[in-house]
Formats: sequence, C-alpha cells, structure tokens
Amino acid sequence: MIGAAILAAALAQSSFTVSNSAYAGPVHRPANARLVWGDEFGGLRLDSRKWQFDTGRNRQGWFNGEQQYYSAGRPQNFRIAKGLLTIEARHETLSSAPDWGGQHYTSAKIISKGPGWTYGFYEVRAKLPCARGTWPAIWMLPVKMAKWPDDGEIDIMEQVGAEPNLIYASLHTGLFNHVKKTQRSAQKLVPTSCTAFHIYQLDWRPGSITIGVDGQGILRVLDDQPGGKGAWPFNVPFEIILNLAIGGDWAAAKGIDDAAMPQRMQVDYVRVWQVPPGGRE
Repeated sequence: MIGAAILAAALAQSSFTVSNSAYAGPVHRPANARLVWGDEFGGLRLDSRKWQFDTGRNRQGWFNGEQQYYSAGRPQNFRIAKGLLTIEARHETLSSAPDWGGQHYTSAKIISKGPGWTYGFYEVRAKLPCARGTWPAIWMLPVKMAKWPDDGEIDIMEQVGAEPNLIYASLHTGLFNHVKKTQRSAQKLVPTSCTAFHIYQLDWRPGSITIGVDGQGILRVLDDQPGGKGAWPFNVPFEIILNLAIGGDWAAAKGIDDAAMPQRMQVDYVRVWQVPPGGRE
C-alpha cells in the first residue's frame, strides 16, 4: 500500500500540480446511456472512417516546446495488432521527411473524425509509458476550434514520465487555463498505470464534467462560475485525441531518457455513450 508520505512526495514533484477541482467520488455510466461510437481496434490498420493522423505542425514544431515529429501510419510509430493500438515514440531523426522540422524523436497522434459529440460518457482503456520525457495524453478539443483556450480543452488523462503513475485531469478555458495558472485540475496516483491497463473516463453533462479512472473520480467541475463562455465553453461538439508527445515545458522538466526509448502507449478500446434525447441521466 502506498502511504500518505509517498503520495505527498509524488504530488510535490511538479510545479504543475494543482488540486483545485479534486473529486474522490464514484464515476458511473448512466444506466440508460447508449453506445453511439467506439473502436475496439480489431483490424490490422487504423479505421479511416473514424480517425485521422495529425501531422499539421511538424514543420513549425508542436506546442508547449514538444520535441516529437508525428508520422502518419509509419509502423515504427503506429500499429494495430491483436486488438491493441500501439503508439510508439522513438529516438530517431527523419530528416528525409518533407515536413521534418528538426525533431530528433518520432511518435504519432490521431484525432477522431466526424461531427464529434456534445456531452456523453467516454471510456478509453490504456496502458502508459513512464520514461522521463514521455507525455501520453487522452484529451478533447472542439471540432470547430477557433482560439485556444477560449474554446475549451478537456484533458481526460495526462501523465509525464518524470512523475510515473501520477494521472492528471484538467479543463482549460479562457478564464481558467495553465497559462494563467488557473486551470481546473487534479491528479490521482495510479500505481500500475505503466504496467497494467486502466480505464480513463469522462462523464460530461450540461452542467458538470467529471473525470475518473476505473470508476473512481479524479476531477469534478460544475458550471457554477461567472463568465459565460470564458468559464464554460463545454456546450459544443468535441473530438477525441490520442497521442504520445516527447519533451516540452512540462514533460522534459527533468530531461528525456533517450536510453529508455522506444516507449509505447497502448489502447485497448475507445467508447462513447450518450443518453437518448429526452432521457434522464
């Protein structure tokens, strides 16, 4: 059993640690919710009807000082086999790629296709890497994103390898975001996040957002703050994003362990449920 002293030490590792929205209660799928979208990764390649690769900022570099080049379907970085999606980050240089931006790490990032979803219950079953410098994420952005952070961001799961097994959940808006150090955020120690699969969950309703893991809460935020969209832009369709970044202002705060590469994020499934119109949650 991990004692309070060890947990306190883990939480003290990062200047990014915030616990202003911590929630320790249960996270349950509404009984009358229906499965409306999902991917069990049962094929041999990415389902192009459901997902697309994101390589759009390879040339100019990705946000937050991240150091990876995202490839599109390259098997060394992305593959599907035996019901598992694997995103693999590698220490290598693809200088021959036409959109190479000087990076010395490769990885992959995918975004869900289609109109997206407003509200619903989301689950992603995943196993994470834990080497220094890794930054796996399960998160969401608006389908029609005009300006960050005004249009909102939902981080269902983030973990940086320098803080193994410490799972972060966060919301970012115009008034509440990490640039202002006002983001709504919380974290939970999951001792086996890098050795076992866990289910990362989002319960998104018109007046609340709850994030948890394996049915236990991490974060809960209510739409009870003044400011309109500045505080609550979460009433439009969002899309799901899966990626494994390397480095950046947060993940590389304690360096990058090149000797530990390659590192992998594996995903067993992604599922989205919604309550039928007129149904009670």
